[in-house]
Amino acid sequence: MEKSHKKLIPNESCQPSHNKKLVLTVYVTLRVLVVMVMIAQLLNGNYENVYICVLTLFLFIIPSIAERKLRVDLPDTLEIIILIFIFSAEILGEIKEYYLAFPFWDTLLHTVNGFLFAAIGFSLVNILNEDKRVSLTLAPLYMALTAFCFSMTIGVLWEFFEWGMDSWFGADMQKDTIVTAFNSVTLDPGGHNIPYHVRNISDTFLLYSDGSFTKLGLGGYLDLGLQDTMMDLLVNLIGAVVFSFIGYFYVKTKGKGKIANQFIPIALDQENTQKEIIAQEDKQ
Repeated sequence: MEKSHKKLIPNESCQPSHNKKLVLTVYVTLRVLVVMVMIAQLLNGNYENVYICVLTLFLFIIPSIAERKLRVDLPDTLEIIILIFIFSAEILGEIKEYYLAFPFWDTLLHTVNGFLFAAIGFSLVNILNEDKRVSLTLAPLYMALTAFCFSMTIGVLWEFFEWGMDSWFGADMQKDTIVTAFNSVTLDPGGHNIPYHVRNISDTFLLYSDGSFTKLGLGGYLDLGLQDTMMDLLVNLIGAVVFSFIGYFYVKTKGKGKIANQFIPIALDQENTQKEIIAQEDKQ
């Protein structure tokens, strides 16, 4: 009977541990901090930041809504990281200006974003793969590739959103980068499709239509968003690749990966089925 028990539940010992008190503590603490920041911004008349706080409070409840609507169980580690990620992006990044104070802040968040959405994309396929009511059995490599593509698609759509906000609403989500060299066929003296190499740029001037100009004193050329967008996509790719490898070995080892179990939601029906099998085996 012991042999049958192991066959039915190969990953029983690898199920993610639950500590909902810790999740609740993190959730309440972050909400209190956001409310305090919102009150301070309201008193200072920074109504745009108040809107960001309200948006953050709404985003905090999305994990619990997803659990109820999709009937899935989010691992504690994943849920806590999502909450901290939202707080870091909106409150610390936007309101506390960590994006300016720490140049690596945006890069770090985009890396985590790539990892998290790869986990979500993998989970969507894994739930179907494990559901006995669905005739779907995908190879580990295909599931890893699906997770990677899902994450990269979300990353590209987010960059479209940033570009749209900058172009149509006067925002500056695609942050600028100071560069000292670039190549351009537009500047080719002969007007041909030949890259003209501009090197050793030391400053940028703004020349206005009335003939006046302003020296920016940047120490180089002001790149408007291109470098930022490409770096965001690159680190998103890194995060997606890391989890895709984790997901691949998770399927390959039939759910025995301790790391993957901390990030992969499971369907409640699947979890309940596993518990029922365990209970039946214990009785026998």
